Amino acid sequence: MNAVAARHDVVLVVAQPDRPAGRGLKLQKPPVAARAIELGLPLVQPLKIRTDEFLHEVEQARPDAGVVIAYGRILPGRLLQIPKHGFLNVHASLLPKYRGAAPIQRAIEAGETVTGATIMRVDEELDHGPMLSVATIEIAPGERLPSVSRRLADAGAEALVRTLDALERGTAVETPQDHARATHAAKIEKDEGRITFGEPARVIFDRFRAFDPWPGVFFETNGEAIRVTEMALASSRRSHAPRTVVSIDQAVVVSTGEGQLRLEQLQRPGKPRAAAGDVARGLGWSAGAAIP
Repeated sequence: MNAVAARHDVVLVVAQPDRPAGRGLKLQKPPVAARAIELGLPLVQPLKIRTDEFLHEVEQARPDAGVVIAYGRILPGRLLQIPKHGFLNVHASLLPKYRGAAPIQRAIEAGETVTGATIMRVDEELDHGPMLSVATIEIAPGERLPSVSRRLADAGAEALVRTLDALERGTAVETPQDHARATHAAKIEKDEGRITFGEPARVIFDRFRAFDPWPGVFFETNGEAIRVTEMALASSRRSHAPRTVVSIDQAVVVSTGEGQLRLEQLQRPGKPRAAAGDVARGLGWSAGAAIP
């Protein structure tokens, strides 16, 4: 929003309604709404976006273009037709790959080394419209979701401003997506963070990077779900059965279906995070034996 407001007149900001959040479940404004208030921009937070009242409010604002970023709702056709240049979406993937709710997480989970932000025209299908601009970034080998998300936000903002400038000049070019190459980035479910150590170490590590901070990754032992809050790939090439504790010091090296993981920090239910070695000794683990 900052980048757009610095170069263009924002005539209306539409955000989700305030929701209960935190331990006290107090109503909190979504970040977009809070920032709109800080910038002194007109703001509405409709419960529904298909009502005549809301659509009339958008019409009255007379927008040249609409921008939607992770709004979480399908926009109705009548709304899409209001702005002169339609609606643009800043989607956090290199379309047509990773259409859907979790493009950044799914790209990291898949071990992608390159991703990006695509500025596309919104139609009535999911992430389906033609593309107007693409910004590409590299994903570092150990990079996690928060860092990738921040860099994509910056890249997407720059690409969006360029696209709006081009629309204003009448020089914007649209490129249809190759729908045959489309992939779907499904919403993340909490149970996807469960690991068994039967998969390759690289697969587990990529899932850990993708699911940081939520839902995180965890494994079960003796009825406890142990959350892994820090891990790395281990360099040892010794062969052991999956789930074998290879060594314990401050960290714990565990064998997987292919390769080994260095568990550096663990968290037991209801306990603070702690060095993995201390947690392992507290659980009675020993080098050479399998995690119970």
